[in-house]
Amino acid sequence: MRLVMMGTGTFAEPTFQALLASSHPVVGLVTQPDRAVGQERGSTRQTGQGMKHLAESHGVHVFQPESINTPEGIAGLQSLQPDLLVVAAYGQILSREVLAVPPLGGINVHASLLPKYRGAAPIAWAIYHGEKQSGVTIIRMSVSLDAGDMVAQQALDIEPEETAGELEGRLAPLGAQMATDTIERLAAGPVTGMTQDKTLVSRAPKLKKEDGLIDWSRPAPQVCNQVRAMQPWPTAYTFLQRPGQKPVRLIVNRALPVEGAGGVPGQPVTEEPARLLVAAGGNRVVEVLELQPAGKKRMPATEFLRGHRLRDEDRFGAELS
Repeated sequence: MRLVMMGTGTFAEPTFQALLASSHPVVGLVTQPDRAVGQERGSTRQTGQGMKHLAESHGVHVFQPESINTPEGIAGLQSLQPDLLVVAAYGQILSREVLAVPPLGGINVHASLLPKYRGAAPIAWAIYHGEKQSGVTIIRMSVSLDAGDMVAQQALDIEPEETAGELEGRLAPLGAQMATDTIERLAAGPVTGMTQDKTLVSRAPKLKKEDGLIDWSRPAPQVCNQVRAMQPWPTAYTFLQRPGQKPVRLIVNRALPVEGAGGVPGQPVTEEPARLLVAAGGNRVVEVLELQPAGKKRMPATEFLRGHRLRDEDRFGAELS
């Protein structure tokens, strides 16, 4: 079976490596065009070894169209004569014409328990919404986003303090194993999938920088989920507003909900000056454990507090115009 891999970033790399180690020839890699540093988004910012480097080191043809759905993109794919497309975090929706190129169509390695979290950032949004489980679903590719029949699915528990990047690191090899298992099933004969329940569909859109801005009026557990979900990109952030001073932008790297009465959301809790405690919604408190002021290194909150003694009139929140 002639395989073409389509993917970008660290979630796709284990699947690509598994295909390269399989008995089926990998005749091409379709991946996103090279980007300047800072232009990539989401999981594509985690480049790992690099899909292109992996392909070149194994003598696999690399194809990097701006859009695979153009006549030129389709012609390039046809020239590889694939039997099956294997897709993981590619970043483009495939047209009907693209999916018609290989006789067996395509399978997609998707990092969620479909039909929940269809879209570009399923891992981050699962953590953001406080899910206790995530997983990988292998689906047959269709022209609708992540809507194809499910041919395999496996769940993993999300650890209490796990970030999106850490969870991706556990899901990626699981997806690789599931993809190779599915390919062997396809090689042996027809594989029947299960239709997704449309009533259970939820969305996981591509992350934006603004998704990292902390709204301290949300309950403390939700704020902490956001901090975990936004790592490694775009990161959760807030601004320290101090009367008469320029706001300080802070990336929040680690935070936990703690017991205790809060106050006005965004107000520092100054009764314990050695801890960075911030009032959140529901009269609860978030303890910031690690942060990064703009232009400086990551640091424990205790180190930050040595240079920034907080007062009751200070506030954490959006940057004021």
